[in-house]
Amino acid sequence: MGGGALDRETLALAKARAPVVVAADGGANWLSAWGEPASAVIGDMDSVEDADGWRARGARVERIAEQETTDLEKCLYATEAPFYLGVGLMGRRFDHTLGALHALLRQPAKRIVLIGEEDVVFLAPPVWRARLEAGARVSFFPLRPVTGVASEGLVWPIDAIAFAPGVRIGTSNAAADETVAARFDDFGMAATVERRFLDAVLDSLTTAEA
Repeated sequence: MGGGALDRETLALAKARAPVVVAADGGANWLSAWGEPASAVIGDMDSVEDADGWRARGARVERIAEQETTDLEKCLYATEAPFYLGVGLMGRRFDHTLGALHALLRQPAKRIVLIGEEDVVFLAPPVWRARLEAGARVSFFPLRPVTGVASEGLVWPIDAIAFAPGVRIGTSNAAADETVAARFDDFGMAATVERRFLDAVLDSLTTAEA
């Protein structure tokens, strides 16, 4: 949980699926304002308003001083979980949104879904398959050079397309069928779908092929 744009509905949506809450530094301030608990507060502690108060309430408070990574990255490498839902990590400050995307690319082995006001964003595994619905928006944005190997169920297939930032992107694609599949030559593609498909995305990531 970060300190970006967030509302209680989004927090409740995430907690219903991932009840262990870890605040990335200033993300703890949202929880304090709402009287919500946290299992841990992790970061460089330059934004959290009451670290001692969190310790008194039994939260794990871990200050990681290095400045080579973002607070989100610190949370990711300091914890282990089957999957992560990120809230308060998009919106408000665009540089924080970019930092969150950077964290996805830096931790390809971890299943991470960022939840925004309208969308969910995740790093597509090399083999990705999801049950959506015809007409559903599916956007692909390369965080590094990555090639589409094969696809099915997309209005605009991505087969044999070399994607790269500043060269070729795949935003505003759409599902042509209920099932969408895409294969890439490596990790590197950020995928975005509508928030209403959060559970479908979680299912697609937790059952993804190695």
